[in-house]
Amino acid sequence: MERILIIEDDKNVRQTLKDILSTQRYSVFDEPNGHLGIARALETNPDLILCDVMMPEMNGFETLQAIRKVKGLSGVPFIFLTAKVEREAFRNGMNLGADDFLTKPFNVEELLKVVKLRLDKAQKNQAAYEAQIEQLKFRLEGQNQKIR
Repeated sequence: MERILIIEDDKNVRQTLKDILSTQRYSVFDEPNGHLGIARALETNPDLILCDVMMPEMNGFETLQAIRKVKGLSGVPFIFLTAKVEREAFRNGMNLGADDFLTKPFNVEELLKVVKLRLDKAQKNQAAYEAQIEQLKFRLEGQNQKIR
């Protein structure tokens, strides 16, 4: 079961997201701010993170920057949720490594489509990475055989 972490300061939005994603059989965790979200990410190793941009204490951009610095979490798909639609905010988020943006209020179908798309892409990337590792191991074994 894929794990999704929601980092959102608005309790109602957080609960709505949790309800929607839980009905799709995702394992959902949620936190009200970036600091707690990072701690929960370290604890649960999510497959995807949905994060609000405008939050007190630590905004979404700061949260993303911190997540991208953690070795085990740096490649986790990260989707921003925002009521802020200015081009500068969008560009800033993408430059920091966001994978997508959803605007509030969000459309349930669009939310589910984006989540599935990002999870599928991450799985394909992981499979390609693992295949590449296996290929390198095979080559290394061949080189070791030649040396002996």
